[in-house]
Amino acid sequence: MAGAVHSTPGSAAPSGVRGAAHPRAHPQLTVRPVAGVVLVVCPGRGTAAERTALVAATVADLLRVQARRADETRAAEQRLHRAVLRLLRDGHHRSALDVLGGTDAGHATVYRLAGSAARTAHQALWRALRPGVEHTRVLVCAEGAELAVLAFHDAPGEPHPAHSVVTRIAEQFRLTGGAAAPVALDLIPAAWAEAGRAHAAPAAGRLAAATGLGGHDLLRVVPADRLAAWSAAVLQPLDQEARRILTAWLRTGSAQAAAPAVGLSEGTVRTRLRGIGPLLGADPGHPTIAAQLLLAVRACAAPAPPVALRPAAVPAVPAGLLSADEAGDWASALLAPLDARLRIALRHWLGHRGRTAPAATELGVHRTTLGNWLAECGELLGVDPRSVTVRTQLRLAVETVAGPGDVPSGLPRRGGRTYRAPQR
Repeated sequence: MAGAVHSTPGSAAPSGVRGAAHPRAHPQLTVRPVAGVVLVVCPGRGTAAERTALVAATVADLLRVQARRADETRAAEQRLHRAVLRLLRDGHHRSALDVLGGTDAGHATVYRLAGSAARTAHQALWRALRPGVEHTRVLVCAEGAELAVLAFHDAPGEPHPAHSVVTRIAEQFRLTGGAAAPVALDLIPAAWAEAGRAHAAPAAGRLAAATGLGGHDLLRVVPADRLAAWSAAVLQPLDQEARRILTAWLRTGSAQAAAPAVGLSEGTVRTRLRGIGPLLGADPGHPTIAAQLLLAVRACAAPAPPVALRPAAVPAVPAGLLSADEAGDWASALLAPLDARLRIALRHWLGHRGRTAPAATELGVHRTTLGNWLAECGELLGVDPRSVTVRTQLRLAVETVAGPGDVPSGLPRRGGRTYRAPQR
């Protein structure tokens, strides 16, 4: 009905169409349905060499047609992947699952990579992962200079084969990349923002986790069973909806960013958060409490009796996770590259939940100076302090090792002068 797709030679197309429409009227032709089209072959004439050349040309033409159809199919699949990713990114996870055919995955890991070779890397990653339309376990999308990968999991702690492939592609094509920790599908918007903040920190060719702390991450330092029991105990007073709102707020860092992730208005999110505080018996707005809560929601939960969160007056790392000596060793190792100046600046910046202006005022330094110090902290620690997950663990660490001298007046002298007195 559509006419000839390809013919060799070109003048054979009308004969091929007639043969496909009326095969019995042309017994000398071989007519076969192949992959949704009809292949018509006519016996060749001439010498053996000519017939051999004709067979070779026909095989090449068939491969060319097959490749063209594969390109068309791949383009359609890539459009589908972009559409599903946008649905997930906008918080419509149920619609996204319907488009994918109802996959039973409940969690996903988000990767975002950027670089001048993102388009080329997209094709290489597509060939390596071979994501199909049916039973999709990974989405691969390229938008502008950014490459996005979303790998589905059945369980949050389950490693995905795509991780090693994405890491290798990032290194091969010199891309900077960030990976968010696995989240439930309804929290993909929060993970998207988290992965975006993480990929700004590493050097080209390196894939950075959103935590950015490597072996110093408390999820690796604390035994898994101990961490899971503590997490479940902390979050036990909250129902599923409250945990979802709290998780989105903690992972995005603000009610404004959390609102689209949970499908509520910013005002409603703030109201729900005010109700969560009394249930937990603590103020989620306190930097140390928020750091502990984010650690709890990142850990795998298991049934346990409720426990109280630690206020700022006692050790930042709960005693149920690490002893005082273990917590001190962890914090000291993590912050070892920082001198007193940077440690004091980092502590007070974290105390203001990552807001530079009020922290600079308290420290008695210019905002630009504090910004330079924070950049220096990031370089020495090999992390991006702008990441919410990084900030929370740094907060626990600096509060664990903080001494009486870690106050604005304790900033050391530089260049024969002191910093101006903090404003009150």
